[in-house]
This record gives sequence, C-alpha cells and structure tokens, in this order.
Amino acid sequence: MDIIDMDALALSAAIDAKTVSAVEVMQATLTRIDAVNTDVNAIVSLRDRDELFAEAARADTEPRKGWLHGIPIAIKDLAKASGLPTSEGSPLFAGHIAAKDDLMVGRLRAEGALIIGKTNTPEFGLGSHTFNPVHGATRNPYDLGKSAGGSSGGAAAALATRMLCVADGSDMMGSLRNPAGWNNVYGMRPTWGTVPSEAEGDMFLHQLSTSGPMARSPTDLGALLDVMTGADPHQPHGFSPADTLPQLARDLPRQRIGWLEDWQGALPYADGIKELSELALGQLGALGHDVDWIAPGFEADDLWHSWITLRSFSVAAGLRALYDDPDKRDHLKPAAIWEVERGLAMDAMTLQHASEVRSDWFRRTTDLFEQVDVLALPSAQLWPFDVDMTYPTEIAGVQLDTYHRWMQVVIPASLLGLPVVNIPIGFGANGLPAGLQLIGRRGSDARLLQLAQVWHAATTWPQKHPPKILT
Repeated sequence: MDIIDMDALALSAAIDAKTVSAVEVMQATLTRIDAVNTDVNAIVSLRDRDELFAEAARADTEPRKGWLHGIPIAIKDLAKASGLPTSEGSPLFAGHIAAKDDLMVGRLRAEGALIIGKTNTPEFGLGSHTFNPVHGATRNPYDLGKSAGGSSGGAAAALATRMLCVADGSDMMGSLRNPAGWNNVYGMRPTWGTVPSEAEGDMFLHQLSTSGPMARSPTDLGALLDVMTGADPHQPHGFSPADTLPQLARDLPRQRIGWLEDWQGALPYADGIKELSELALGQLGALGHDVDWIAPGFEADDLWHSWITLRSFSVAAGLRALYDDPDKRDHLKPAAIWEVERGLAMDAMTLQHASEVRSDWFRRTTDLFEQVDVLALPSAQLWPFDVDMTYPTEIAGVQLDTYHRWMQVVIPASLLGLPVVNIPIGFGANGLPAGLQLIGRRGSDARLLQLAQVWHAATTWPQKHPPKILT
C-alpha cells in the first residue's frame, strides 16, 4: 500500500517500526499536495518545504513522542498554530502570525505531529460552505463544481484526497459532520467539554462549539480524540474521559437505533437523502442491531428558535469588537453582521426562554435514550451544492429563511452537546457522497465509535471509493 493511502494508525506503526521514515512520509504528503491541491484548495498557508523536511529528518532521529510522531497534520484555520497565520477566513486577520499554539494544537504537537499548514474554512467558520475572501473556495473532490461543506471543509477534502491521513476540525452547527458526509470520510463531534477550547474571555455561558477529530476510519478518530481530550485546569467545565481507542476492540452489544427520519415532516430533504439513509440503516440492522423509527416528541421550530437565539448570542459575543469598529465592520460578510445584530438586540428573557427550551429538549432526550441507545439523522438535508452558490435558499421546494436553515438537521445534538459520529453511507444517483449522524447520550463517545467501527469493517467506503481526481 502506498504511504499516502495508509490510515494514520497504520502509518504510525510503520514509522515506529522504521519500515518507513518521517522524511518519506513528508515527501509523499507534499507530492500529493502538489498533485491535487490546486484543484481542491483544501490546504492553505503551507509552510516552507525545506523547513518541513528538516523537521521530518529530526523526527527520524529523536525519541518517539507519541503515536502522531512524524505524521503531517494541517490545522483548521480557526485555531492558532505557533508561527503560522490564522486568518479565520477574514481579510481582517490575513497574514496574522500566531505567537503560540492553542491548547488543542499544542496537544497534537506534543504527541509528535508535524504541522505543515492550515486547512481552509469559511469566514469565522460561519456557514457550512468553505469559501472566504482570503483563500477562496474549497471544492468537493468528488465533483470540483460542488461545495466541500464546512466549516471543516478543507480538512474533509484533504482527507478524501489523501493530502492528510488525519485532521482536526470544529463543530458548532455540523462542521465536523456535514463536510465529512460530503467527502466520504468520518467526522466526530465529541461530548461537549471533553475537548477544551481556550481559557479566554467568558468561560461559562457559551457551550455550543467544540473541536473534534476527522479521519478515514473510526479507529483513527478514536486515537486522535484521545490526544485532544482532557480537562484544562484553567477552565471551569470539562472532564477527562477514559481513553477511547482501547475500547474499540471490545465486543459491542446489540444497539437499539432510533431513526428520527424527517422529524415527522418538519425537515425537508432533497431527493435521495432519506432513501440512502434508510438503506444504510437497513445495513446496520443486517449487522445485528435493532433499527426502528422513533418519534422525536418535540417541536422542530422550538428547537430551531432556541438554537438561533443562543447561536447569535455566542457569535455576537465573539465578533462584537469587530462590528463596533465601522472600518472593520465593512469587512464582515453579511452572515456575520446578521448574527451580531441579532445577538446585540436580544434581551435577557429571550435568552432565558431559549435556555428553557434547550433544557426541555434535554429532558426529552433523557426519555428517548431510555428507549434507544443511538439516534440517527442524515448529516445534511441535501447533496453538495454548486461551489459558486453562497448558500441554498430552498430544499425540495421549501423556501429557507436564513443562511443556515438548510443545516437544521444537525442542531438537535449541537444544542445539548451530545456526541455524534458521521459515518459515510455511500453515494446518490448523482455520484455525490452522503453521511449519517449517529447520536448518543452524553459520554457515550466510545460506544458510538464502536458502532462506527462495526459499520466501517463492513463497508470501508473511504477506502473503496476514493475521489476520481486521484485516478
């Protein structure tokens, strides 16, 4: 098997056994980037090659730091990596060099990862379509005329095209799930609090976004998750779960999977999305698990309004300083201005009501998880759309009222910080890939990855169906 096609753990073992060197891995990585990145535009801010080869050569002579030793990684361009620009997709920050690593990035580096550059993201991570005025658009490697999703679209496309073997991402509103589904790879939103953010600003109110792993196999997801997780003593929330990877080798009990379908008609789906999802659920049933439709028992609109209230509150808190400066405000995209202005206009009781709805939904999911072990929904409500489109305005004839309404299917898990694994489930008649969300109760990350591993062993979609751009 070529170096570039190896999963991360297999590559790690080869480096450890010295059957392949870190220099050879770096050479293969940069050769692949040269071959495909011009078309896909997933890797940005690539570092100087001589520096990268020097780092790889040192990795070949230094004591092994961890399982990522000698493995090239590019960091999503919302996180800071020392010595690299962190544009966040905004011209306001283009060229700004990070003085230090974010906590999560530092953990990857301490495990031996060689950070080669960044992966592309939408401006400030807003919108599940990776384009921005700094680096341009990331294209879907299964159809270069389509979106790669987002906001971890650069990471997902880099994995699909074998420019990376493992990647980090982040997820507020599906950003580890939608792009994974659209690029035929795995993405995981872990239980909120297991992967700490930065000990900056307010650390109590905003509990929507989290970092997490992306990979071409669930075992690689688990291995990277174990590096990323662990409470930060400088932050009030969070906990340190037991290592996930060792648990994936254990036998998985029969799982009860509850199919939420289209939320009793509340969520419009493009033709083929529900059918492909149900085909995958049938396969999970054939693998020995119980799959049944289950009623959500909660109004989709109530969830939606709770979500967009809390999201705008969070976005406004993060971007208000830029918005308050008229010169900088002119450089914010319309979605960012819309979010900030909604957030600034809210009163305390509006936020209280949104939090009460979220609390009601938590109580309802407690009941649901008495009936099933896992909830299932599509990872997106439509197929990858044209890369030149800003965002979809309708699905199956239903008009959409915001720039992100087409991603409503991801908010039931995001609102509560539940763990979710996107599994790739194949391709539509249009030749484009899709994914399925497997949602668990808080803390069930390892169990979800066990189920994903059972699926992967039976299907191996990322390995069997690489993008045609590679052939």
